[in-house]
Amino acid sequence: MSARKEILDRVRRAVEGAPEVEIPRDYRTSIPVDDLVARFAERVDDYRAIVHVVPAVEVPALVAALTAGKRMIVPRAVRGEGPLTVATAVEEDELLTADGVATGCAVAIAETGTIVLDAGPDQGRRALTLVPDYHLCVVRADQIVSGVPEAVARLDPARPLTWISGPSATSDIELNRVEGVHGPRTLEVIIST
Repeated sequence: MSARKEILDRVRRAVEGAPEVEIPRDYRTSIPVDDLVARFAERVDDYRAIVHVVPAVEVPALVAALTAGKRMIVPRAVRGEGPLTVATAVEEDELLTADGVATGCAVAIAETGTIVLDAGPDQGRRALTLVPDYHLCVVRADQIVSGVPEAVARLDPARPLTWISGPSATSDIELNRVEGVHGPRTLEVIIST
């Protein structure tokens, strides 16, 4: 008999005849937030990201200004005027030599300042947002929810999810912060209102 089977058999014998117990599911699923955009911007800023809150009509001009002179990689679905190079199939050396990546997001969480990517058409595959040193992410106001339970409810658990809370950072044994170790050193977020 395998150790796994032996353990499972012991558990089955221990719970045999035990009464069914209803598990309460009354935990909080939303957090009241007066201004989702302001709270999200504040939290993202706390993570040392650069934040811009602009009307939707100003987003293309701001993206053009922020990416001027940079070789940016963008997912196939991000189209438009300006300096963005549409990447249909990005090779590894292109990721290593790019100045940055520009994406959208699946959902953003106001209370935690977290951006969630799900490899959607405006985000591309995960490597696009991990290799380049600069990540420009456009978040629409209608994508911002108050808390994690609301975000999870909007997401498809079968999709690959990347949760981003600020630029990539870690601390060494002496608690010295080092940025850019596991992803972009610079995260710039445009919140489109």
